[in-house]
Amino acid sequence: MLRKIESKNMGSSNLGWLKSKFHFSFADYYNPHNINFGVLRVINDDLIQANTGFDTHPHKDMEIISYVVKGELTHGDSMGNKNTITSGHVQYMSAGTGVFHSEHNLGKDILRLLQIWIFPDKQGYKPNYGDYRFNWTDRQNKWLHMVSSKEGNAPIKINQELNIYSLELEKGKDIKFPVNQGRQAYLVQIEGNSLINGIEVNERDGMEITEEDILIEANETSHILVLEMNKQKLI
Repeated sequence: MLRKIESKNMGSSNLGWLKSKFHFSFADYYNPHNINFGVLRVINDDLIQANTGFDTHPHKDMEIISYVVKGELTHGDSMGNKNTITSGHVQYMSAGTGVFHSEHNLGKDILRLLQIWIFPDKQGYKPNYGDYRFNWTDRQNKWLHMVSSKEGNAPIKINQELNIYSLELEKGKDIKFPVNQGRQAYLVQIEGNSLINGIEVNERDGMEITEEDILIEANETSHILVLEMNKQKLI
């Protein structure tokens, strides 16, 4: 089963320094029928102006992934970490028992990132931070497995049974992605335009996929993220 979510129907916010699309309920956007998708709680598509960002603030009991689309993201936290990542790189943080962090765009250009929150498999983990600098070519016309559970095979391991894949598919090419029985996935069309099982998906659209294999055909060069997990009812 597929359900397309057009970006125009998502929640949105414009604070001047920050423009966001909310795939799920967040901040002033609240939809009781759109709180989460399984263990996936937040996907925010953020545009952050240069020399601005999120000042120090707390988190607790959440697995947080930041995927940089364009620009530079500089992180700092109460564990003493400070680092900057750029396009195609991933930052991850297990908030666990509690952590304070900041996220800023200290570059000259607008920063675009996907901020992803995932429920952990239990509460009370020790806070943890890391980042990974993936080669862009590793996702060109093939799936790049970036995130998995601690029992999985991806370079980034989180406290939840969930996989994250990225892809840049050239115009005119196609690729399959399996979503087996008992599994579900959430797809973000980050850039470009594609057909997914014949359904047109445009830039910044999303799609829920439940127990159905998909075929992606790129009408334009398409940058895509897929989060794949156990099938679960909405919380």
